[in-house]
Amino acid sequence: MKLNSKNLSDHVDTLYDAIVVGGGMGGLSAAIYLARYGLKCLIVEKGRGRSVWMQDLRNYVGLDPNTKGSAVINHGTKQAVDWGADHLRGFVEEVIDEGETLAVRVKVGKKDSVYPVFRSKYLIAASGVIDVLPELEDMQNVYDYAGYTLHVCMICDGFDMWDQRAVLIAGTEGQINAAFVLNWFTPYITVLTHGLVQVSDEMKQKLADHGYPLYENKIVRFLGENHQLSGVELDDGTVIDATTGLVNMGSIYHNRYLKGIQGLEWEGENLVTHGLAQTSHERIFALGDLKQGLNQVSIAVADGTMAATQIWRNIRRASPPRKWEENLKQTPVALS
Repeated sequence: MKLNSKNLSDHVDTLYDAIVVGGGMGGLSAAIYLARYGLKCLIVEKGRGRSVWMQDLRNYVGLDPNTKGSAVINHGTKQAVDWGADHLRGFVEEVIDEGETLAVRVKVGKKDSVYPVFRSKYLIAASGVIDVLPELEDMQNVYDYAGYTLHVCMICDGFDMWDQRAVLIAGTEGQINAAFVLNWFTPYITVLTHGLVQVSDEMKQKLADHGYPLYENKIVRFLGENHQLSGVELDDGTVIDATTGLVNMGSIYHNRYLKGIQGLEWEGENLVTHGLAQTSHERIFALGDLKQGLNQVSIAVADGTMAATQIWRNIRRASPPRKWEENLKQTPVALS
């Protein structure tokens, strides 16, 4: 069921088997499996996740290469709701460990917000990350190319950059090292720092040894039309020819709501998981970009399947078996 501010009061007393924080592809995979296992599931989705930037889902088996990430999300949400999951647009602000249950506080609505608290036996953290993009005065200029010919994932889109003139936009010196991986796909790399990095002489020499120009001025605008990049203009008037680009400026992790939970094991901003996407807390699972590993749709979807299945196993094993009661009431046949 689709939940909203008008029908929340009918569901705040529900004890869910699992609450899924994040309605991206991993979270929806988990919710679909939970619902089909007959478990009570709530998806809390804040919107505008990483999948929004997927203009072409070119490396997922069985889907047309031109499938948009938003189309998969819309279809998956309908699937989950049709099979019995509840779905709420909101922002999870806090999770409190109550022992046998987890209390999940959600902000619903940007204006006149309400803050319902839902409870569940398990929680699946699938809230993901959002990639940092270069900040320009006109951000719409960035959005015109991001996800089209200005990429954020080399593993996903390296093939689409093959032998093209590419810009690598880095926010730290360490992130410049992506140039020496990107060169598998194209050697025609120009490195831009958007005025954010004090590049060492050692890194400058390494770039020069590979023939990769370095520009440290700020970016003014991206050039091109119909989402096809043709160049980048810097604040000193320099125009760099480029038909593609890779933004490697890090990510913002949507994990703050878990910071108050004792016993979670972290590596940086990633949750450490064991086995079937389970964290070091027995009632909390983590999927996709929030956990260690590759940031890929295929990985997140598989994580969702595993987490939901382990939760079902736990609940099933703790539940009494269902018996065919009518047969149990029949008089046993005497054996002669």
